[in-house]
Amino acid sequence: MNQTLRAFGWDDAWAAAFATHAAPGVEPARVVVELRRHYYAVQTATGELLGELTGKFHHGADREAQAYPAVGDWVAVQVSSGGHRAQIHALLPRRSCFSRQAAGEAQVEQIVAANIDTVFLVSGLDANYNPKRIQRFFVAARDSDAQPVIILNKSDLCDNPDIVREEIELLVPGVPVLITSTHTRKGLKSLVETYALPGRTLAFVGSSGAGKSTLVNRLLKDAEAMPTGEVREKDGKGRHTTTRRELMTTPTGALVIDTPGMREFQLWDSKEAVEDAYPDVVGIALRCRFTNCHHNAEPGCAILIALESGELPAARLESYRKLKAEQVAKAPAQRKPSALASKPGWRKKNEGSTPYRHRQHKEE
Repeated sequence: MNQTLRAFGWDDAWAAAFATHAAPGVEPARVVVELRRHYYAVQTATGELLGELTGKFHHGADREAQAYPAVGDWVAVQVSSGGHRAQIHALLPRRSCFSRQAAGEAQVEQIVAANIDTVFLVSGLDANYNPKRIQRFFVAARDSDAQPVIILNKSDLCDNPDIVREEIELLVPGVPVLITSTHTRKGLKSLVETYALPGRTLAFVGSSGAGKSTLVNRLLKDAEAMPTGEVREKDGKGRHTTTRRELMTTPTGALVIDTPGMREFQLWDSKEAVEDAYPDVVGIALRCRFTNCHHNAEPGCAILIALESGELPAARLESYRKLKAEQVAKAPAQRKPSALASKPGWRKKNEGSTPYRHRQHKEE
């Protein structure tokens, strides 16, 4: 097995998935940067090349967002005779996929990162802190098939970070919650030793100003690897210092993807993940007298009883209802094979040189 590809996460399972595309002159590559529409920097066994989708690929994708490559994807490419460019012929089935609904009113899926092992949901312990946003990110992470980990960053700006961690652990039971500070380096050693393992792919997501890029720089041990910026004092909101997704290697051999800050985050087709994220609410509802209970004023409603007794916090039920209502509202407009095809599980069943990343204009 080629050691360069192995360093980018290639393994026997990926080799088996690539076998159906194997042909003379065709080789595997991983997407490391989205440069501009349908142009990518791809890592091959011999180096990083500029990749472009073939016309046949476009025709087969039929304008479905999830059918196009994203950072972290593995693709089948054919390198040009000059060895500087590559034609992208096929997309290998994804193991995981973190998606959101693209910003705006149109219901379009935007793939944030693909084939990630761990997704870090970063929130700053300053004016950036928002428990409801953390729950929303968590639902998307559960839907991605990647391991979710919550990072409470900027702990040096919080008097009682452990109390905040306890609050979040109650909101998202069973999910690791880390406290970090890039200023004091609190928690960074544990983050590296536990998660930044050779061949593992990590993605950092969160709102602008949460400190994602600075955390990535600490993992890369390069203070200038990703641009960073200060938050605005008047509202605690950050500037979009990261403007595109890019996969990079760390000194420990892990791969990391930083993503642009998200001031707006709408879930994409996460019905099952919402249920998974609120097992307490779902479990209590199963005790209701009627199976079609709406939890308003029905007799024998276990949800209402749990609210009165304090077993179920009202804020948690409110958050659950809001996310469920959001999914119900989207359901008629989402096109189902598109939504189904965006699920990694559904797919499993059905289915040149480094300067490029620095010369191209930065775009999201």
